[in-house]
Amino acid sequence: MKPTKTRPHFEEGRGYSREDWDAVSDNPEATAEQMKEFRPFAEVFPEMAEKIEKQLGGRPKLDNPKQAISIRLDAEVIARFKATGDGWQSRINAALRKAVGL
Repeated sequence: MKPTKTRPHFEEGRGYSREDWDAVSDNPEATAEQMKEFRPFAEVFPEMAEKIEKQLGGRPKLDNPKQAISIRLDAEVIARFKATGDGWQSRINAALRKAVGL
């Protein structure tokens, strides 16, 4: 994660109010020694981390996920599949599966 620049003074329009800024502006930065004691959130709060992860949404995990590869195909083959519209890569996969008997 890229470190963020600490702002020395309140700036309007940054997503927090003057009251928010005043409430936390006197908090000292963590020392290197304190940071050595930090632990990952999931280690400190495993039940909460698991619940959050389940609520993230997205696609369910597949038993047999597809793999990204690099393959060279004739331009005409790609053009023919692309001309059939969205899902052309899935149709190439289906054609390859059929060709190998899957």
